[in-house]
This record gives sequence, structure tokens and C-alpha cells, in this order.
Amino acid sequence: MILYTMMPQELIFPTNEVEYGNQMMIQYDGIPLLVEQQADQNYQVIRVMSTDPNHFLDSRCVPGTKLSLFS
Repeated sequence: MILYTMMPQELIFPTNEVEYGNQMMIQYDGIPLLVEQQADQNYQVIRVMSTDPNHFLDSRCVPGTKLSLFS
């Protein structure tokens, strides 16, 4: 579907802030990650936010991986 309009995308497709409430940025062994909190101290990797190509090859922080962070 093609939508021809002069309206900004944010007005046509508004974001739901509730969906992003559990997401946060963390550093996991020096790799910046966007994660979503699942349970008490369990997090699921949403996105690797690094500019280093080697961080994308690290199998510990592939999107979808569950991390258990200690305090």
C-alpha cells in the first residue's frame, strides 16, 4: 500500500508509549544493547546499538537472546 500524504509519519502511525515502557539501554561486557525487561532480572535483547562490527558477531547478545543480569 502506498500512502501519498504531506502529513508527518508520527501523526498517521502514532507510537504506543506503553509498548516501550519496559525497554532500556544497557552495557553488557562493553556492548551497548537495547533490551526489554521480561521478569525480575531477566532481559531480552531487542537490538545491538554498537557501531563495532565485532559486537554483531558476538553470539551472547544476538537479538532475541535472554540475559540474566545481576545487580
